[in-house]
Amino acid sequence: MFIEERHQEILNLIKQNGRISIGEIQEKYNVSVDSARRDLRILEEKGLLKRTHGGAIPMMQVGWIPPRIRDMKNMDIWENYAAIAKRGASFVKEGDIVYLTSGSVGFIMLKYLPRNINYTLVVNSVTLAEELKYWDNITLYICGGKVRSHGTASLVDSLATSFIKNMHFDLNLITGAGFDAEFGFSNGTDETATFQRTVIANSRNNVMLMPNQKIGFRAFIKVCDAVCFDTLITDWDAVEDELTKIEDLGVDVLVVEKEAD
Repeated sequence: MFIEERHQEILNLIKQNGRISIGEIQEKYNVSVDSARRDLRILEEKGLLKRTHGGAIPMMQVGWIPPRIRDMKNMDIWENYAAIAKRGASFVKEGDIVYLTSGSVGFIMLKYLPRNINYTLVVNSVTLAEELKYWDNITLYICGGKVRSHGTASLVDSLATSFIKNMHFDLNLITGAGFDAEFGFSNGTDETATFQRTVIANSRNNVMLMPNQKIGFRAFIKVCDAVCFDTLITDWDAVEDELTKIEDLGVDVLVVEKEAD
């Protein structure tokens, strides 16, 4: 089989199954680990897939935006998202003023945020605020502005950005659509990017919560350079060479481990 044919079959399998592992390529095509990794590297350079630590997944569209209707309370929780959320929640300390992302990882974090210490949370999601309003150990603020019509019911317009400009945070727990050593942190819309730039500029400690699927991915609008973050929390499937590039910029990279079955 010619290498081009093998590459096309690999792409077909990823499209069909949603991912492929290095081991599957080795077994199916009788090639070495190095050859399998090289195949995926070549296909990624062509923009045809996204490598992970153990294989590859389909390449997301640059302008991908989450679906409008999402049941945030009953959404499927991926194992790596839960592990990242748990590690991110551990950064919250007594007395902190914290910005909490409205992304799905922010909702997952509700399970792990401390309930035995006092701190302040600032959110830009009506759905998040609804879940947090009865927590007796926190002081809760919600940004004002136009509510977006989707599951998170977030607020990122100019009014919400003006609200954030008047605040300063000890800790920023944030996520988005992509994080790349060269392009930096990126997201799907300009108003979201503008809002997030303001949060980042007004935070003493910026922590990026980013699953492997979005490491090395460049979304539509750049928010800021990767070096604007103190810490990146990602998972066991993130590609090591991309993480090395991010570490070389001076960002502290924390890779959460998969829990044993």
